[in-house]
Amino acid sequence: MRSFISQTTWLLLAIPLGAWLALMFAFSPELLPAWRVPAAVVTALIVLLSMFRWKRRLLRALTLMIICLGTLVWGRIQPSNDRNWAPEVKNTPWAEVNGDLVTIHNIRNFNYRSESDFDSIYDTRTYNVSELSEVDMIVVYWGSKPIAHLMVSFGFNDRDFLAFSIETRKEVGESYSAINGFFRNYELTYVVADERDVIGVRTNYRNPEEQVYVLRTRMALENGQKLFLEYVRRINKLHDKPKFYNTLTTNCTTQVLDQVKALGTDAHYDWKILLSGYVPEYLYEADILMPATPLDEIMRRSLVNEKSKKFAGDPNFSLLIREEVPHPIPRAKPL
Repeated sequence: MRSFISQTTWLLLAIPLGAWLALMFAFSPELLPAWRVPAAVVTALIVLLSMFRWKRRLLRALTLMIICLGTLVWGRIQPSNDRNWAPEVKNTPWAEVNGDLVTIHNIRNFNYRSESDFDSIYDTRTYNVSELSEVDMIVVYWGSKPIAHLMVSFGFNDRDFLAFSIETRKEVGESYSAINGFFRNYELTYVVADERDVIGVRTNYRNPEEQVYVLRTRMALENGQKLFLEYVRRINKLHDKPKFYNTLTTNCTTQVLDQVKALGTDAHYDWKILLSGYVPEYLYEADILMPATPLDEIMRRSLVNEKSKKFAGDPNFSLLIREEVPHPIPRAKPL
């Protein structure tokens, strides 16, 4: 009986640890590229053998050594703000708060000729939190329905809009991989930008073109103000202390939900959060979007691609793309 329990315990440990370690070595930025696949294969073989020959002390010792080595390699991978960053994420935003006035530095406002050819322009702007007039969710699709990128935009005085996009902070020449995102290959960044930038680059210059929906929400303005200040707090924290992106736990969707939950609301994790393309359904069911209007109609009227192309150079870009987009009245009381 004791032997059976010991073997079962070993198997339960060896299978998940072995799989994780093999993948960690295969995608670890701490190892030289030429070492990654051999290290992963050797790890998988030793752990696999130990599952069937678990009584062999040598195999158990080798497996434990690999676990210790993997833990050491994992611990050596630390986030940094000092890398050869791609120009679109080179400057991290930060803010100064003076009462209701918030001055944000490094607001991205690029002029694009193509996705990779642009003038790098960063602005400094001041916003009065008491003048917040709405909070919108921007949902971006580029492929299958389950996966989307989310951005949050804050409107002030019904005319000035500022978007926050939580992304991977890629280095020059680096591309995104969801698998790499599990293994500390990317730092997390908050892109704070003019909507003409973060919406326009997706609708007008990316190939294939991405589908962008601007969903105007009913969030109570008091909650919206708190959420804006929570974003400000987090960009300052990230500006001083870098953090890793994680495909599952620290991404554009979970970070937004974490910040909403920080307000003390009843926001909760749901499968529609993990499958971010279903966030519009999540918002609709939570009565955050236009009431008494079918979701299909809201989505149809919220698609802004053609307007984004038409008004690309207009200083009133944000207002013009919102024409005909359902605009609910914010709740009077916070949730």
